Amino acid sequence: MTSSTLPRPSAPTAHGGTAQLNGRIRSLGRSLIRGRVEHAAWERPAFLGLLLVTAIAYFTNLTSSGYANEFYSAAVQAGSTNWEAFLFGSSDAGNSITVDKPPASLWVMALSVRVFGLSSFSILMPEVIMGLVTVALVFVIVRRHFSAGAALLAGGVLAATPVAALMFRFNNPDALLVLLMTASVYFTLRAIESGRMRWLLLAGTMIGFGFLTKQLQAFVILPPLVLAYGWAAPVTFGKRVLRLFAALGAVIVSAGWWVALVELVPASMRPYVGGSQNNDFLELTFGYNGFGRLTGAETGSVTGGGGATATGGQWGATGITRLLDGEFGGQIAWLIPAALVLMVTGFVLLRRQKRVDARRAILIMFGGWLLVTGLVFSFMAGIFHAYYTVALAPAIAGTVGAGAILLWNTRRRLWARIVLAVVVLGTGVWAYSLLTRATDWLPWLKFVVLALAVVGAGMLVVRWKRRALRVATLAIAVTASLLAPTAYTIQTLSTAHTGSIVTAGPTVASSTGFGRGGGFGGAGGGRTGGQGGFTPPGGTAGGTAPGGTAGGTTGTPPGGTAVGGTTGTGATGTTGGTARARGGAGGGGLLGGATVSSRVSALLSANASDYTWAAAAVGSQNAASYQLASQAAVMPLGGFNGSDPSPTLDEFKAYVASGKIHYFISSGSIGASNGGSSVSSEIASWVASTFTATTVDGTTLYDLTSTAATS
Repeated sequence: MTSSTLPRPSAPTAHGGTAQLNGRIRSLGRSLIRGRVEHAAWERPAFLGLLLVTAIAYFTNLTSSGYANEFYSAAVQAGSTNWEAFLFGSSDAGNSITVDKPPASLWVMALSVRVFGLSSFSILMPEVIMGLVTVALVFVIVRRHFSAGAALLAGGVLAATPVAALMFRFNNPDALLVLLMTASVYFTLRAIESGRMRWLLLAGTMIGFGFLTKQLQAFVILPPLVLAYGWAAPVTFGKRVLRLFAALGAVIVSAGWWVALVELVPASMRPYVGGSQNNDFLELTFGYNGFGRLTGAETGSVTGGGGATATGGQWGATGITRLLDGEFGGQIAWLIPAALVLMVTGFVLLRRQKRVDARRAILIMFGGWLLVTGLVFSFMAGIFHAYYTVALAPAIAGTVGAGAILLWNTRRRLWARIVLAVVVLGTGVWAYSLLTRATDWLPWLKFVVLALAVVGAGMLVVRWKRRALRVATLAIAVTASLLAPTAYTIQTLSTAHTGSIVTAGPTVASSTGFGRGGGFGGAGGGRTGGQGGFTPPGGTAGGTAPGGTAGGTTGTPPGGTAVGGTTGTGATGTTGGTARARGGAGGGGLLGGATVSSRVSALLSANASDYTWAAAAVGSQNAASYQLASQAAVMPLGGFNGSDPSPTLDEFKAYVASGKIHYFISSGSIGASNGGSSVSSEIASWVASTFTATTVDGTTLYDLTSTAATS
């Protein structure tokens, strides 16, 4: 047969090509829904269902928190209008001072605002997405070497953790930090599985950007990652060491470019580094946001801590049980005892596996993350807030998912069933104890949880042969373990959270000086309360927190009017210390912003483009409220605590002389604290003695461009 007589393949018709394409799309759809061929048909739908339920829960009632933490929302607003403010993380578009953290988390939110416009939703939506991705990553990490049930349990535990539900709907940096730390675990696992260095470099890059999110806290996860890779990677010891150094290089490069930018750009050409006393990012890193958090020696902070050996203090007692005590327990501690038991048991069960066993590596990473971070949080004597504990959530979830399935798969042995029963019963008893702290909230729930735990533990001891009974046993055990934290999470999702210090769940009795029982406590259902014991220039600021009960004192700011204050604590509110919550008209203070009337907002907005700053106010939270209301730059004198030397009195006078600032807004925010600068108080005093005060809707303003000044 000659070539001319060979049969030619028929050209695909349009109909045939379309059919082939449709077939591929259907195949892809089935793959997305069902997953891999070797996976059970229910697995992928269950995974997608987990994400869908989490998304619905986290997006529901999202905008009820408004601008959430206005300190960061103001910086997001500034970054959405000014690229220099975006790059450096400035509090205002005039680039007077930065927030007291690196700007990575602000970048994500500012880009969202640039696309969708300034709103509560555009600011908080990226946080929810970060939460969904984190839940997905925890599922994928566990699923790679454990069962789908274990992965679903891990993802469900994370989604149902109260403090996770809080912070993945809030605009603090913690959401992005947790996502990046979880991603570093995933990439390290891939490096251990494949032996390829690129995965390890990606893990290092995640840690580097974690540093650009919340500085040294991102490095707390390094020891377990190094241990897991150094032990389990399928390459020679020499290569493991060299690749770990290469990963360290990735950390330095991914974080160092921005640090070098801030350090090398002349101070006159960039904003002041907020939180530092010397306009130095390295000082901020190793001082106020670094070792100062461990020792309590935080120059310029609101106060010192209780000390490493203290039995109490402004931030609560330090010690091994800290995360279980007071309000901290309800945030994160529901499954900590179970996670520790399951981690130890898991290592025992995997003790004879090969060095490169990935299951043990997962336990090392998640369990080590839990231990190292938990110990740091337990003994740090500086500023410590309950919401910091969100950094433990993926570690607990992954450890529980992996450890529980290892024990379940060993249930043919009596001791394994007994350990499982003890874990479930102990978790139920511990949940009962935590629920008793919220005395007026669902008082019946603790009895239901305890009853389910007793039944579930009893059923776990029996080796059931019928599949239906095994499924029922699992369902009761999981319900007993997760019902209480899930209920706390639902309460958290249904409640607005605003201010600088927020907590998940209902109001509980707090053993800390800054808990929601009084003092510096955040309102579970309203504005964050404030700290007593500081006297701002001219009086004590206060404010009315939604749902709060009058409990603040009255003070008169320079040239201003008296403003009362309250601390909101959930639905009813409790009196606690001298309040610095969201102020009444012209109020505001250290931890909460001011209520800005439409008249004041209109004054600031009018001709705002003629000035670098429409106004100046002491303290970032106070300035943030006016900036968000007017969407005009407002200079926060002294940074967050009002205790940074920015600007100096001479610099402020020069700004006024050159017509760069329109108004000064009088408020009762503190100046010097814990060794910080008193410049903001000096500026407030100079303004009060030089210019004439005008009161608008209870807010005291000084027109700095007016020629009518007092002597």
